[in-house]
Amino acid sequence: MKKPTIVFFIMLLVIVGGFLYYREGILPVNQKQPSSKIFIIEPGTPLNTIAKNLANEGFIRNRLIFFLVVKKLGLERKIQAGDFRLSTDMDAYQIANALTHGTLDIWVTLIEGTRKEEMAQIISQKFNIPESEFINNAREGYLFPDTYLIPREATAGSVIKILENNFNNKFDLQLKQKINRLGLTTNQALILASLVEKEAKFDNDMQIVAGILLKRLKNDWPLQVDATIQYALGYQSEDKTWWKKELSLDDLEIDSPYNTYKNKGLPPTAIANPGINSIKSVAAANANTPFWFYLTDKNGKMHYAETIEEHDENVSKYLQ
Repeated sequence: MKKPTIVFFIMLLVIVGGFLYYREGILPVNQKQPSSKIFIIEPGTPLNTIAKNLANEGFIRNRLIFFLVVKKLGLERKIQAGDFRLSTDMDAYQIANALTHGTLDIWVTLIEGTRKEEMAQIISQKFNIPESEFINNAREGYLFPDTYLIPREATAGSVIKILENNFNNKFDLQLKQKINRLGLTTNQALILASLVEKEAKFDNDMQIVAGILLKRLKNDWPLQVDATIQYALGYQSEDKTWWKKELSLDDLEIDSPYNTYKNKGLPPTAIANPGINSIKSVAAANANTPFWFYLTDKNGKMHYAETIEEHDENVSKYLQ
């Protein structure tokens, strides 16, 4: 047999083999006894990982073939994050198309330190739930910040329940015991944690600030937390924010139970919804810290002082 003929037959075998490999790879996993279940894609999951997860969960026969199908159909950027009901009698083309639309639930991310009104805005946009309905039924401080997969048809009440259930799971027995040893109730700890969340950006600062606030509280000092004033002032229409950026001396005179400059003790409620690190910082707070004062400079770095004289020096050095 001449060499060109051998090459032709080899190429023919490769083409036929590749075709059969591709055709077998796109077939459903099980058409005779199909089963269905929910397949979840988290935000930012790359296509390779999606294909791997589909194979591991028994929805596709071949990861490489599925990858090629997605590329062929031009669907790589159209695949959504969410959850999808898939069946083992769907072929690779059907599965690829199913992942581009019709998610059963919606991904929602709620960040640490947001107040319930801010969360209400996000929930309203995602689910067409009236902001007022969410706000009126939500408890500040108990809406645990996290990334959630929430049913598309959720109500304000069901969303709040999901967030509060997550809080109850995170606020475990060990945390409760630590909080109790400090002489605090769960609600008091959450209020303190919300102050810490707004006052300290970094984990190593959170515990120090928590100790200072707890020390002030136990010694009947006013807490003097700027964030409570911001909370009391409410929405700032000019800046389109719930947290006023620059407080004036007049702001510090606002007549509100949340004014921790004029009123001793904790504010009536949390001022935001703290993350787990802020809560843990309160649980580990040391009321015997040598510091009484703290401030944050323009670069976000915190400075501590044991005396009012040292604090005044810090103010002159870092804020003027």
